[in-house]
Amino acid sequence: MIDTHCHMDDPQYAEDLDAFLAAQQEGGVEAILVPGVEAATTQDVLDVCAKYPRYLYPALGLHPENVKEDWREQLATIKAAVDERMSNSPKGVPYPIAERPIPYKGLIAIGEIGLDYHWDTTFKEQQHKALREQMRWAEQYDLPVMIHSRDATEDILNILREFPNVKGVMHCFSGSHEVAKQVIDMGYYLGIGGVLTFKNCKLAEHLVGIPLERLILETDAPYMAPVPYRGKRNESRWMWYVVERLAEIYNCTPEHVDEVTTANAKALFVIKL
Repeated sequence: MIDTHCHMDDPQYAEDLDAFLAAQQEGGVEAILVPGVEAATTQDVLDVCAKYPRYLYPALGLHPENVKEDWREQLATIKAAVDERMSNSPKGVPYPIAERPIPYKGLIAIGEIGLDYHWDTTFKEQQHKALREQMRWAEQYDLPVMIHSRDATEDILNILREFPNVKGVMHCFSGSHEVAKQVIDMGYYLGIGGVLTFKNCKLAEHLVGIPLERLILETDAPYMAPVPYRGKRNESRWMWYVVERLAEIYNCTPEHVDEVTTANAKALFVIKL
């Protein structure tokens, strides 16, 4: 299994990080991808990934909920870090994605980026501008994106269509079958996590007809722990409960789900373990 979205820089993991990661490896987790969410914690993401190279892989971005008055300054800070980390790409010219070298100091993606209208739309226009700017970074360096979308489906799809050469994952997908179809038709993957195990979750029926080859696993840890651990600090190894639920939906073995979703994650993020 590969956890494609886990906030390992969160302070909740600081005290027992070595033991925690050892437990994830023992639980079958081959790699963990760590997204950034703001300028203030960019270095935290890079530091924790540098401590565990070839197991934790960093992404950098500005989460839409953190797009405030200082969004331009935040983007400038994050972009400087992106440029430094991707210095293996000479003069900013991207490698073909299948050939791009990934030293442990490099980035695995641009993210977590997107749109979020759930709590506040004060900075709606700025969210659009920030998203487009970060999509251009992904285009520049031929990196995939981790897309956050909440109560903003139409706008997010329209903006993604402006960048047909950029691919990525719709993080924590919980939308309709129609939206899922539009997402995969654009070449994106659906990020599936603990919400799939929740009682009364409708996601299972929305996945009917969606190829397993377009799904990747994630946790959004420390949040969104699956049943039977709902409400606890999430762990990457608990993705196995999501794997088992997907096996029921797709009428196959959990081992097959594990194999396919792991291959999907390796292909999207160009991970060579």
